[in-house]
Amino acid sequence: MDLQKWIEGIDGLASLYSFDILEDGSFSEIRLMGVNNQNMGMLMMNPNAPEFYRGIPYRTYWMDLNFESFVYRCASNGEPLYSYVNARGVWLKGFYIPVTGFDPVTEQEKDEKTKTVYCLYIINYSNEVEADSISQKSSEVAKEIMDLSVKLHEKSDFYQAMASAVEEIKRYCGAEKCSIYTVDKVDRVCEFINEDGLQKDFMEEFAAEMGRTPYEVAEAWEEDLALSDCLLLDDLEVVKERDPVWYKSLTDREIKNIILYAVRNNQELVGYIWAANFDTSKMMEIKEALELTTFLIAAVISNHHLVSKLEIKSTVDGLTGLGNRNAMNDRVESLVSGENGRPESLGVVYADLNGLKAVNDKKGHDAGDKLLKRASSLLKIAFGDDEIYRAGGDEFLIFCPEISGKKLKSQISRLRGLADNTEDVSFAIGSVYCTGEYNINDAMQKADEDMYRDKREYYLSHPEKDRRRAGNRA
Repeated sequence: MDLQKWIEGIDGLASLYSFDILEDGSFSEIRLMGVNNQNMGMLMMNPNAPEFYRGIPYRTYWMDLNFESFVYRCASNGEPLYSYVNARGVWLKGFYIPVTGFDPVTEQEKDEKTKTVYCLYIINYSNEVEADSISQKSSEVAKEIMDLSVKLHEKSDFYQAMASAVEEIKRYCGAEKCSIYTVDKVDRVCEFINEDGLQKDFMEEFAAEMGRTPYEVAEAWEEDLALSDCLLLDDLEVVKERDPVWYKSLTDREIKNIILYAVRNNQELVGYIWAANFDTSKMMEIKEALELTTFLIAAVISNHHLVSKLEIKSTVDGLTGLGNRNAMNDRVESLVSGENGRPESLGVVYADLNGLKAVNDKKGHDAGDKLLKRASSLLKIAFGDDEIYRAGGDEFLIFCPEISGKKLKSQISRLRGLADNTEDVSFAIGSVYCTGEYNINDAMQKADEDMYRDKREYYLSHPEKDRRRAGNRA
């Protein structure tokens, strides 16, 4: 049979693999026996790929342990297999078909008890997920996916939903340990969530053991995957070879096998499913379930990242990093209603940045923005444990809950001292100390009036900096 002519007649990206089943039942390495012209381009995506010849070791081009597992299972059992995975930046739909009738033309003579088997692999890929493809799962896996979907959406709190999902994955995998490790590539931050919820301290400890930051752990894992979508390993030899630092961390924690599955949304990494000491007898079923599980979890994580950023934008002043006017208004409303309780004592401080208009007029708004940033830095130093808001323009409001009158005066004095030791930052400050029954709106008005008295005194002493038009506030 003309093998190349035969494989060229297959519609799709096709390749043929072979390996030997040895006398003891073990398998030889996988060999690439043929590839059609449609698929040659994908084969040569590896920049270090050598020229193809029939029988070249598969690992000369790639090393994807999950793919190899499918090839071994398909050809050795005579079992057609199907996979749909998110890997190498695309959605890959793979068909594994056992074939016979080829003579092992390139292999050396073998013992009569050695058997050569073949697997035809046909692949299609797309940048977008196909709903019909992810739905082609066994009934057991379909039920598992449905249960997980319910877990992900029955709780409104993100961390509770993720904890429930982890518990479900851990049960299905028969694992001793399981977690979801979220990754925010924009802010370079990660979160470690197990069945008990968010575990920030453990994540820091886990990363520090390897001499890495939590985000560096995520980067290392991406390299460990080596362009695959996951690692499902019944031992740690591959980890030992690829990442000795991680290997030591795992063995120190008495971990014997590992699942590491990348969670991607629109090909962007948003996290990992991580499980250890799992039931290795269920490896194929676990992979089938996780292929779709990651798709569901990716959507929830991405939505959480988006909502978190929107919440930050709606409550944080983009220039200074302080609470913005929206956040201030929400806090005032909360204090007025007493909905979340009211502090027994409260310091209310208004601080107005003197001379901002003059800087904007003389040096431009970039200089004015730098002045605002320096001013906000001093506020954070003086009132770091309190609630600081940029009320608007050059005006700041600080709430100091559960504070003594003496400490409030000390912090205001410290702010003045910090400003006095800068060349360009000066505050007009007004404050009110509240205890017992108090009206927050009255307190804010009194502090505001006190601040404007201080501002008038400042401009009387520094008339050259008063560039306000009549009727306007500096």
